[in-house]
Amino acid sequence: MSKQVKSTLVKIFAALALAFACVAVAQTFANNSTSQNVQAAKKKKMSKKEKAAKRWIAMRESGGSYTARNGSCYGKYQLSIGYLHGDLSPKNQERTADRYVYGRYGSWVNAKRFWLAHNWY
Repeated sequence: MSKQVKSTLVKIFAALALAFACVAVAQTFANNSTSQNVQAAKKKKMSKKEKAAKRWIAMRESGGSYTARNGSCYGKYQLSIGYLHGDLSPKNQERTADRYVYGRYGSWVNAKRFWLAHNWY
């Protein structure tokens, strides 16, 4: 193999390594941000508006049933079964729904707004 080809390959591998490192760093920041949102939500008590929005979504999604099923969605909040990682318990459904909503929407009130606009959340 010529020196020029080797040099090009080294540059390609270095660029790929840098790209993977950037993706890993970005994912770490995104995961930390979501974790901080969920932890902050757990530390403070849910407001009446938050509780009402959460209850409203649960009623629209499943009629409030922890065992409701619709295709690949399951439970009170109709979460993708993959999100529940095999634990279909009410406690895990509540924890996972909170993590999903606070990570994606920032609050249950915002999730309800999205639901009203799109008929899903």
